[in-house]
Amino acid sequence: MAMPLRQTVRVGTYLMQQKLLKRRDKFPLIVELEPLFACNLACEGCGKIQHPAGVLKQRMPVAQAVGAVLESGAPMVSIAGGEPLMHPQIDAIVRQLVERRKYVFLCTNALLLRKKIDKFRPSPYFTFAVHIDGLRERHDQSVAKEGTFDEAVAAIKEAKRRGFRVTTNSTFFNTDTPQTVIEVLDYLNDELKVDEMMISPAYAYEKAPDQEHFLGVEQTRELFRKAFAGGNRKRWRLNHSPLFLDFLEGKADFECTPWGIPNYSLFGWQRPCYLMADGYVPTYRELVEKTDWSKYGRGKDPRCENCMAHCGYEPTAVLATMGSLQQSLRAITETVSAGRGR
Repeated sequence: MAMPLRQTVRVGTYLMQQKLLKRRDKFPLIVELEPLFACNLACEGCGKIQHPAGVLKQRMPVAQAVGAVLESGAPMVSIAGGEPLMHPQIDAIVRQLVERRKYVFLCTNALLLRKKIDKFRPSPYFTFAVHIDGLRERHDQSVAKEGTFDEAVAAIKEAKRRGFRVTTNSTFFNTDTPQTVIEVLDYLNDELKVDEMMISPAYAYEKAPDQEHFLGVEQTRELFRKAFAGGNRKRWRLNHSPLFLDFLEGKADFECTPWGIPNYSLFGWQRPCYLMADGYVPTYRELVEKTDWSKYGRGKDPRCENCMAHCGYEPTAVLATMGSLQQSLRAITETVSAGRGR
């Protein structure tokens, strides 16, 4: 992925150790950690808060959360939910992972960020990843709460002022157009000046309230092909590998690598991926060794047909980059030219 050069080197070294030295076929690139499912929003495309009330009240103990990441061996962890800032010990989870030199991305809608920010300290190993799904009207509509966009923007500015690294995550639906994609990414890149941006076509969560506005494969390719035109793709600080961006606009096609970004939640390790729940297992080893991975992907499972989400295809793109000298040089060149060599 296009990330700061120090992080790129660290992750590249990890990948070479797994593939070349340990000769492992399956290993995690980043763990999706969900220490709670509760949230202070009810977003249209998310099925997490549909869990029973008893589950929504649960909070994962710090030792359990940290232990799962250490068990996997992944160099990076994305803490999601629900809303992680609602966890009373989220700062302890982050602190202990950072102390172990894990790269931590705390995914948040930012409604609590300014209130909780004193619990955290800037670190090259820590990033706030704020969800921004459009400009003011579009974003507030998608999260079903007016004023959320303005609070998120204010929180991003405050976090940047205090020296934190801040990225954004934007999900796009079939109600979006190339112009709406361009407008929000221009704003985040040029005006708000976040460090990097992640983008994703919406995935059809089975329990999401809105089931009508998920993108199909051809819709996704057309949307991003047009949005990336005119040099936008090179100009924006996108937090993705070049090959994944090729994949989004239809210049390359890959099979899914669901084990590359495994999910660990209150229920355990989720099969087969962050987006589909076909049962849970207690250990990462059991997830890797006892899941029939051959059942998943386009042409194998109908739930996978329209999925182009980063959690399945970014690992494939990263491994393809690693296996090609030309693509590796391309990724390094784009990282340095975008000013990420800090």
